[in-house]
Amino acid sequence: MATSEETPLSSESPMAAAADAEGAPDLTAAAVEVPPEIMAQTLGQYMRGWAASVRGGNAGVLPVAAALVAVAVVFTVVSPNHVFLSATNLVNLFDQSAVFIVLAMGEGFVLLLGEIDLSIGYVAAIGGIVAAQLVQPQPNLPWWLAIAAALLVCAVIGGIHGMIITRLRMPAFIVTLAGYLLWFGVMLIILGTAGGVGITSTVIAGQQALYGIVYSYIDPLVAWIGLAVLIALLGGLLWFRDRSRRRSGLVAPPVGLTVAKIVMMAVAGIAVVAICNLNRSQGTLPIVGVPWVVPLVLVVLALWTVLLERTQFGRHMYAVGGNPEAARRAGINVSRVRTIGFVLCSLTAGIAGVIYCSQLGGMTTNINGGQLVLYAVAAAVIGGTSLFGGRGRAIHGLLGGLVIGAIYNGLYLLGFPIQWQLIITGLVLLAAVSVDSLSRRGSGSGSLVRV
Repeated sequence: MATSEETPLSSESPMAAAADAEGAPDLTAAAVEVPPEIMAQTLGQYMRGWAASVRGGNAGVLPVAAALVAVAVVFTVVSPNHVFLSATNLVNLFDQSAVFIVLAMGEGFVLLLGEIDLSIGYVAAIGGIVAAQLVQPQPNLPWWLAIAAALLVCAVIGGIHGMIITRLRMPAFIVTLAGYLLWFGVMLIILGTAGGVGITSTVIAGQQALYGIVYSYIDPLVAWIGLAVLIALLGGLLWFRDRSRRRSGLVAPPVGLTVAKIVMMAVAGIAVVAICNLNRSQGTLPIVGVPWVVPLVLVVLALWTVLLERTQFGRHMYAVGGNPEAARRAGINVSRVRTIGFVLCSLTAGIAGVIYCSQLGGMTTNINGGQLVLYAVAAAVIGGTSLFGGRGRAIHGLLGGLVIGAIYNGLYLLGFPIQWQLIITGLVLLAAVSVDSLSRRGSGSGSLVRV
């Protein structure tokens, strides 16, 4: 392990600087893995570096991408009339997966810290209930205010969990297990004897908007225009950022990789919009357009990706999850980072709860928060987030949530009971954790620090 006397420590690494100042070994020296896009000068070099990285145990999103393709192929072959890849079913799959995806992105924050939040299912339920209650005839708040209030309540819940964990030094497992039971009880109290609160596409504007998150659609022409603007904006930002770094003599991905990213982004966007714009109606009235839940999920993905990968706070989260002691020596407020991580987890759960409320047309006491939290953890880990902390991205929640949603959807098409869905999801989760464990054994126990 390198020391400050043997290897000069870069001034750009606060953890290395702290180790140098104290005359202690750099606890993160073996934890840094330089991605191939940093070292490669051409697309060919990048591909060779990526292949070597995969052989070394860092498979990235390759396993979950392969799993998603395998699930799609299997269910397409065995589903009645091969309807799994039909436009109608794929849009249903997007809708059904949205809750799993957003919950997985929320759980990803605490998994990144090496913790777990068992309360996220019922925290999401509380968020959905608050939003639904506030758009009832009394008090009949605007939809945006109702959603904001729901997210604020969930953020406060996360803050309470985080402060108890960090200030009282209690295990997150115990605190969030207590939260699981507590918020389950609070949910039952709020819903009372009625046992539920409903929303419909009625004349009440707030209920219409909340219900329409899943069940209203963007005009096809507007969707194509929006996609073109989005690709131009994101592609332009990516291109000019990388070009600016090259001109400034900074490390940047090869031009071919930048172009490939823009092309893949455009192809994925075109595929989604084209599928959603096909007529999915079985009757006389056409059903076309992208459900509003799709751009909502993408906005959450974009926000959390930027937060984790492009901000100082995101780097601090990776540092704390990878090696809390090294992060503390580097001057990072570990308690604050961990508390904010739980706040973001519960806030994201609130977003999932609002989506779930729209999907179900309300919230009832039949909500199974225990199953939701298991799916959230499973989706995050299947997507590539490590259970050991220090490694994970927002897109892992998206990919893992799609796998969970595809299994759920495919088994439903085959008429399989819920127990088979749980069994197969559990086997997929076990395989994902095995891949994570083996990859860490092959590449070392440190965190992956993305440069």
